[in-house]
Amino acid sequence: MLNHLSDPDLKPARHGFFTREFGVSEGIYAGLNCGTGSSDDPALVKTNRTFVAEATGLPANALLSLHQVHSTDVIEVTDPEWSNERPKADAMVTKTKGIGLGILTADCAPVLFSDPDAQVVGAAHAGWKGAISGITDNTIDAMIRLGANRENISAVVGPCISQAAYEVGQEFFETFADENPDYTRFFINGKGDKMQFDLPSFVLYRLREASIKTANWVGECTYSAPKKYYSYRRTTHAGEPDYGRLISVIRL
Repeated sequence: MLNHLSDPDLKPARHGFFTREFGVSEGIYAGLNCGTGSSDDPALVKTNRTFVAEATGLPANALLSLHQVHSTDVIEVTDPEWSNERPKADAMVTKTKGIGLGILTADCAPVLFSDPDAQVVGAAHAGWKGAISGITDNTIDAMIRLGANRENISAVVGPCISQAAYEVGQEFFETFADENPDYTRFFINGKGDKMQFDLPSFVLYRLREASIKTANWVGECTYSAPKKYYSYRRTTHAGEPDYGRLISVIRL
């Protein structure tokens, strides 16, 4: 059994924020590395992704993921597998049953969406660039174009880096302050001239400002749980050459 977190607000859509536990990858990737963009053995990544597909009741080719580029682009998915290369985008929406929308992360925030009445689901990759630029708003808008109703959409933010682990510089802080002075409340003072940024709270703020039904965070930090989650920042601090990717999936 693979380990994953779920939230009742997303039901009855099948979904999971999967941990790194119980996969077949080894070494620095040890566990359930689902990142096709990593330098892990592709055969092991494929096996891990097959495990995830099976855990969500899907054939392996129906678990889709994007070439994520920290954009605000959203793809509407209608077919259970990509016909060509993975499209460059950072969110997906669908009203087609039997398609798994998979988001890869290693500190950034995975966000899963569901409107159970309209039978529309979505998934987004929200790093700070996507979050400040509106990736969650664009995902909600794309769901609405498929028939979802704003007041019926629930969103859940999965495991991501917490404020205690997210040290940033003054230039980063000023990017947010220049965008909206109110955004400064998502920062606290760190060591020296550094600041600590609260990514999950910022993503929740953007979701709640969009006036959807509910928005919650699962409350787990990727950086501080090395046996449970991959973390890009933890890998960087350790001087390791690469890192695994977690996967979060939702399907009708």
